[in-house]
Amino acid sequence: MIKNYIKTAWRNLVINRVTSLISIAGLAVGIGCFILLATYLLNELRYDRFHANASRIVRVVYNYKSTDDAEAKSVAVTPTAPVPVFKQQLQEIEDGVRIYWYNNPVQYQDKLFNEKRFLLADEPFFKIFSFKFLRGNAATALKDPSAVVITASTAKKYFGNEDALGKVLKVNNKQNMMVTGVVEDVPEYSQIKFDMIGSYAITEHSKTRRWDSANDYSYLLLKPGVNAASVQQKMNTYVADMFKDDFRQGHKMWFTLEPLTDVHLKSEATYSLTPSGNIKYIYILGAVAVILLLLACVNFLNLVTAKAIERGHEIGVRKVMGAARTQLFTQFIIESAMITLVSLLGGLFLADISFKWFSDFSGQQLSLQTWNTSWLIMALAGLFIVVTFLAGTYPSLYLSSFNPIVTLKGKLTNTSGGRTLRRSLVIFQFVVSVFFMICTVIAGSQLQYIQHLNIGIDRSQVMVIDIGGKSLKDIKSFNNEVTRLPGVLNVTASYDSPVDVHGGYSINHADGKNSDYNLSVTALPVERNFLKTLGIKLVQGIDFTDADEKRSTEADENKRSYGFIINEKAANALGWKANEAVGKHIGLNGRTGEVRGVVQNFNFASVHQEITPIVMFTEDYFGKVLIKTSGNNLTQTISAVKEKWTAFNPATPFEYHFLDQEFDDMYKAEQRTGSILTAFTLVTIFISCLGLFGLAVFSTRQRVKEVGVRKVLGASVFSIVKLVSGDFLKLVIISVIIASPIAWYAMHRWLQDFAYKISIQIWVFIAAGAVAIFIAFITVSVQSLRAALANPVKSLRSGD
Repeated sequence: MIKNYIKTAWRNLVINRVTSLISIAGLAVGIGCFILLATYLLNELRYDRFHANASRIVRVVYNYKSTDDAEAKSVAVTPTAPVPVFKQQLQEIEDGVRIYWYNNPVQYQDKLFNEKRFLLADEPFFKIFSFKFLRGNAATALKDPSAVVITASTAKKYFGNEDALGKVLKVNNKQNMMVTGVVEDVPEYSQIKFDMIGSYAITEHSKTRRWDSANDYSYLLLKPGVNAASVQQKMNTYVADMFKDDFRQGHKMWFTLEPLTDVHLKSEATYSLTPSGNIKYIYILGAVAVILLLLACVNFLNLVTAKAIERGHEIGVRKVMGAARTQLFTQFIIESAMITLVSLLGGLFLADISFKWFSDFSGQQLSLQTWNTSWLIMALAGLFIVVTFLAGTYPSLYLSSFNPIVTLKGKLTNTSGGRTLRRSLVIFQFVVSVFFMICTVIAGSQLQYIQHLNIGIDRSQVMVIDIGGKSLKDIKSFNNEVTRLPGVLNVTASYDSPVDVHGGYSINHADGKNSDYNLSVTALPVERNFLKTLGIKLVQGIDFTDADEKRSTEADENKRSYGFIINEKAANALGWKANEAVGKHIGLNGRTGEVRGVVQNFNFASVHQEITPIVMFTEDYFGKVLIKTSGNNLTQTISAVKEKWTAFNPATPFEYHFLDQEFDDMYKAEQRTGSILTAFTLVTIFISCLGLFGLAVFSTRQRVKEVGVRKVLGASVFSIVKLVSGDFLKLVIISVIIASPIAWYAMHRWLQDFAYKISIQIWVFIAAGAVAIFIAFITVSVQSLRAALANPVKSLRSGD
């Protein structure tokens, strides 16, 4: 019996080739896109779950708020104190680790590389995190202060096929570090990424327990069964008691514990170790995946119910010959299952050949291997069952329910139930398409706005050289030489990138310089000419001078004094107007000095956040050299800078990028989601138009005689095209009306994540509606035109 059902189903698919191909194509594209998006989502959701202790690891987030702040600030970096203090004070904590960025040039014999993923960590790092050791002992790998653990690919890079264990690397041309372990390359789905990891004990502040100057990433391993919320409460009670005087003045700080597996997608803290994802985008893309699959199923359902009119006689004859409804239902569900199976295989093929493109598109390494084999088999089986059920059940019930007398009399075409369903499904398809079109345009406009936003920094043509960590003395001569090069307008240095400043400090009036904690601010060590190089506007006071640099870099620390330049926000937070701030004395983490100037507020972090107080000061340690170029003959300028760099810093590789590119990279998550949304918006339009084309084919078939009669009576081609296309275009117009307010609400909510955002313009909705109507008209009019140009005599002779 089953064999007969399959034969009959295959015969019907072959006979109705157009319907079958349209159904299979729509379903295959929908399933292929669903697999691509599901793989992307799986990769995002599995972040950090490979650690054996993942359920017990929490990240410590540092929160602070001063009296002038409208909202509290949450940062992923912490002071040095929390881990050792809370580990000692709270018995619920089994262990803890601090992680510190230590990007530096590393050399072995004649091989020299800038290691940008070089971390330092406390000894328990490999006890807490499950990175697989290939060589060495995880328990003792970081016990020695001069130890370093490297990844397999890093070992290959430096030592080839030689055993890396025991080899000595020279770091920053001055420190020897011995390889004590080799681990597997860090998975892409880890938010802690490194190529090298050394001992935290080599840092100057490793023995300190400070509650200011936040530069570490802190993680705690809780004991089994411990509730993180109760630990968090005890931590904050301890902090509130320690700084009760500052709390009374309105300055507060507290800590939040984030589960490790939530960090990548759910954390709102800034300055994470690696760029975070966003759970909202996971929800968005998850919804897109489901909607695409639904669209494909709707497309199939629509075509089958439309085709039902032409299968009425077949069903009537079968019922008269004694076929039971269950037999008919089985026949039609097998047809649906066969289409689904072919579509599933086609979708799997489309996904497989698209993974390379999609990986580049999404910024992740994705393939079918991303899935566990058993998971993939279960997912595909589940997808087959779900799609067969969604796309096949209603048509099978609908077709098997026909009254044989009605169908044999040819009265099926007069029923309105199927027509209403088909119209509803067309509206649904185009509501989705128009919704995505509007969202894509608004998202693209917001990203364009960000890229061209005046952030108070002239970031164009600014060349950035990552120098790892060098003193003013080490870079002074180089900077002076580069300044003289043709095409170079100015040169300066800073510790962090000016568009992504991380330093967490405490600032206070000079009379409170002994306070451990006061107003929390961001601070940035800079070289003089920093403001001039980046075009930051000075509102009051003067820029840094040579004398400021000399005073702040005195060999005797007791003789050092500092000049500070603050932004307007910091001046206001300290209770001053801009002109009142100049000349005032302040303290910054033990440094004391005078406010030399006040600058206009500028964005030194993501535009998702409002501008906060920042302090700039001259210092003797930098991580970036910033070169403002004219943009003319850029290749020659870069070549000349490289030549100077090699002459002055032979032990450090020359690597550079441009500041505007770095700024754009900060919004990769938004750009990636916007790009994916754009691509799959085109897919939704394709699937919707495919279904619309199929319906137009059936509609014109049903109206062959009507069109013939109208042509004989003198109707023009235009009037016939208008007649056939009009019903479909009305449905698209209804879709635009429904989709527009839904899209406005969704994008209005999305834009609330940005401190600086566009206003939603009405032209977006008009343009999206016009494009949707135009695409639908072109799709339908192709078939309408064929009907209008057909010979009416032939139509009347052969029409049904």
